[in-house]
Amino acid sequence: MIEPMAPPIITAAGDLLERYDVLFCDVWGVVHDGHAALGPAAEALLRFREEGGTVVLVSNAPVPEHQVARMLDERRLPREAWDSIVSSGDIALRHVGERGFQQLYPIGPQDRDAALFEKVGALSGELSKADAILCSGLNDDLSETAEDYRHVLTQALELNLPFVCANPDLVVDVGGTLYLCAGALGDLYEDLGGEVFWAGKPHAIAYETALAEAQELRGESVDLERLLVIGDAVRTDLIGAKSFGIDALFIAGGIHREDTIEDGRISQLRLEKLFAGDAPTAKAAMAHLAW
Repeated sequence: MIEPMAPPIITAAGDLLERYDVLFCDVWGVVHDGHAALGPAAEALLRFREEGGTVVLVSNAPVPEHQVARMLDERRLPREAWDSIVSSGDIALRHVGERGFQQLYPIGPQDRDAALFEKVGALSGELSKADAILCSGLNDDLSETAEDYRHVLTQALELNLPFVCANPDLVVDVGGTLYLCAGALGDLYEDLGGEVFWAGKPHAIAYETALAEAQELRGESVDLERLLVIGDAVRTDLIGAKSFGIDALFIAGGIHREDTIEDGRISQLRLEKLFAGDAPTAKAAMAHLAW
């Protein structure tokens, strides 16, 4: 029997953060809740930067960096709280360019994710004329599920179309409500036998891109032992950190809040259950990021 490897619970992260030079910080569920910035998290990032640290926001948002920045402005996260943004949208766009895809079959809300779809070549309404699928999410994440796309994904598989997943998250937390993301469709297509390019966490491409950005910002090589991932998702943030060989701080009040939080605090028993077996661990766990 594998013993649980639950991280120690802390209420203040200052002592931990001071051990690192660079933070790879998640966005949704860590620095904002979908509607507004989380004040203590913003203050923690501000203080980390004031003491010489570098903050790279690593987001699975399926839009370019400038759009993520605009959304953060709308949620009143101070620009001084971060140095740079690495978004899944930009990683997906770079991959589309490298592969030379010209006709892309879009899946996802083209109005909300216009900043992504407007950056690519022609969009095709017919699978048979497409070079690949570019997926930013479900067309209607209020009423649809991944199963609603099984038929079109089966057709895509018959055409041997690559699937570019511009948001590997399974779900996103918007003000306490969970919505399915593009990762749910990517999982289904992969299960069917299709080729999926995962443009973000937990895949190495996200952290390789963030590391290159941090080193450029600091003008020096960054030791992996001086990097810390901050995130609220075991599947993306913690598994990604473990695979890349860097430490992590788990924020329990994000998408795993129903699994871990009881009466406004982290339940030790629930935390141990979440981290049982071969789940990746973290240096510490806290309900919400705060210095």
